[in-house]
Amino acid sequence: MKGLQNPMSIPDETPIKTEERLAREFSAARARLIRIAYAVLGTQAEAEDVVSDCWFRLVKANAQSPIDDVGAWTAVAVARRALDALRAAQVRRETYVGPWLPEPTLYDADLTQDDPADRVTLDETVSFALLVVMETLSPAQRTAWVLHDLFAMPFDDVAAVVGRTPAAVRQLAARARKHVAAGIPRVDVDRSSHLAVVDAFNNAMTSGDIDALLAILDPRVVLTSDGGGQVTAARRPVAGAGKVARFVVGLGRKLAQELEVRIMAINGAPGIVMLRSGQLNAVVSLSVVESTISRVDILVSPTKLGHLHVDR
Repeated sequence: MKGLQNPMSIPDETPIKTEERLAREFSAARARLIRIAYAVLGTQAEAEDVVSDCWFRLVKANAQSPIDDVGAWTAVAVARRALDALRAAQVRRETYVGPWLPEPTLYDADLTQDDPADRVTLDETVSFALLVVMETLSPAQRTAWVLHDLFAMPFDDVAAVVGRTPAAVRQLAARARKHVAAGIPRVDVDRSSHLAVVDAFNNAMTSGDIDALLAILDPRVVLTSDGGGQVTAARRPVAGAGKVARFVVGLGRKLAQELEVRIMAINGAPGIVMLRSGQLNAVVSLSVVESTISRVDILVSPTKLGHLHVDR
């Protein structure tokens, strides 16, 4: 009959994408996917593994049913896989020796300049202090808050990741938001001010000047060190300006003569790295509120440092 078409001749509105096109769209989304997985997990190596695994899942799913929005599909898939990995990791961390700190990201930007390209890279990171606070959240709370508050994912999509109703994940995110707000002071410190405090800390540490340290340490400062049971580190957090200053001076005396000390961006903020023969030996993250240091986090675990690289 005139006007009718053979259904087989009607083009599919959502054709199965070729692997080449799929790869282009996945590549465009990859940086954001790694940031999502890293924010959920707190470990860069695991985040990259999760994203790599997502590629194979994407190819398989697209072959079964065409995927129109690769960015949205992979964001949910990566977040779901990262949540599973976080739950498994929490079981392993119950037997971890000493405090557990996240793995930092290092970026060798010129911290004395406000280069727009550097600014984009630094601003798209999750601060180390925030990662530390998120370790106190349940996996479901952390995932709900990260996806909604940091990456603007709708609650319907968050619900698909966490396996709860949109109303339930809204409550999870709200509770997490309060917890994060209590742990992270709402005081923005510009990069130059933060860098000045880090410089002062570094000079006082390497020279053994306790008085100079006390001048920049908050009276309630807390120092945490993570050696993973492999190298010497404090098994419990050190609290109070006096105790922290003595610990830092002891660390400086021990390491300053043996190691190269450099200042670089740690999760987007100025911090300190120590190297021996070009290899990372320690990463020191400093949380600065106004002009004083509220947290000192020292990562010396060889396993975690082994994933990080510093260009010379």
